[in-house]
Amino acid sequence: MYDEQQQSDHGPLAGFTVGVTAARRADELGALLQRRGAAVLHAPALRIVPLADDSELLAATKEIIQRTPDIVVATTAIGFRGWIEAADGWGLGEDLLERLRGVELLARGPKVKGAVRAAGLTEQWSPSSESMAEVLDRLLEEGVDGRRVAVQLHGEPLPGFVESLRAAGAEVLGVPVYRWLPPEDIGPVDRLLDATVSRGLDALTFTSAPAAASLLSRAEERGLLPELLAALNHDVLPACVGPVTALPLQALGVDTVQPVRFRLGPLVQLLCQELPGRARSLPIAGHQVEIRGHAVLVDGVLRPVPPAGMSLLRALSRRPGWVVPRADLLRALPGAGRDEHAVETAMARLRTALGAPKLIQTVVKRGYRLALDPAADTKYADV
Repeated sequence: MYDEQQQSDHGPLAGFTVGVTAARRADELGALLQRRGAAVLHAPALRIVPLADDSELLAATKEIIQRTPDIVVATTAIGFRGWIEAADGWGLGEDLLERLRGVELLARGPKVKGAVRAAGLTEQWSPSSESMAEVLDRLLEEGVDGRRVAVQLHGEPLPGFVESLRAAGAEVLGVPVYRWLPPEDIGPVDRLLDATVSRGLDALTFTSAPAAASLLSRAEERGLLPELLAALNHDVLPACVGPVTALPLQALGVDTVQPVRFRLGPLVQLLCQELPGRARSLPIAGHQVEIRGHAVLVDGVLRPVPPAGMSLLRALSRRPGWVVPRADLLRALPGAGRDEHAVETAMARLRTALGAPKLIQTVVKRGYRLALDPAADTKYADV
């Protein structure tokens, strides 16, 4: 396709546009994507209720202080730290820590253990897998009948976790750290939805299940849910940070990609593998041409292309080597109306942008074609 040095010059995501739905750590994710060449469209699909203003968290904290649970499950480092800080702000920090010192404290993973110990506490156990399923198995194995279990929630669904504990006889108290609500300004979300259904994005990233559910809900409100699902199933790659985040999408039949390690870095690395692998690469007029979202690689050199030119190029690439009539190309141009002169203007700009005019041949009185190399004719004749 193109050598490693050429790829490093422009970044593996150059020419691709990636949507970011995250509210928390969105800047970090956007910077990681841009560092690898991507254009980023950010629209937080929800907003976080400030902990200090969260009446539900305050009520749960007071209940724990008044009625100490037998077991406390800490699920995220940032959530546990935020909970302790919020309790301090309410003047309840020391009382809360005193109660937590006397319970069976379980921490999901090393980051959570670090937050627990930073608060001056010691966890009794932590799963090596960082899996809530392993936490659940331990609790059920040791028995929870008649015991009071407090679970630090963080906006993510915990499929079957609370229900299984209650079925086993536990009294479960949810500690709602980081509750999420729809964004106050819905405009950016609508623009992100419009970009997705119009295929203006190459990938859409999700770092929390509530963000995915919120975007799907907004699409349904606007009557765009069928179009959104069609885009995510065929043209726009849905990338989730982990399997729990993917649940709202999978419930509607959307297949997602997820990294092996559920972190932002591996999520970006996954996109660096997936998107270039999905780009169309063709041998044309002695050049290797790779068609990306809003740019083209010609022999490994990145060539930004205007939107109208990309529309024409995609139409031509659907049948490489075949003549595409001007009327068909006109239909591919958004907002062009009936003036075939618009095709000629956009085509001239496309050729200039590509830097290799012979890639596209004019067939007099018929239309245009990609000058597919003769050796490739058989391979692409039925595309």
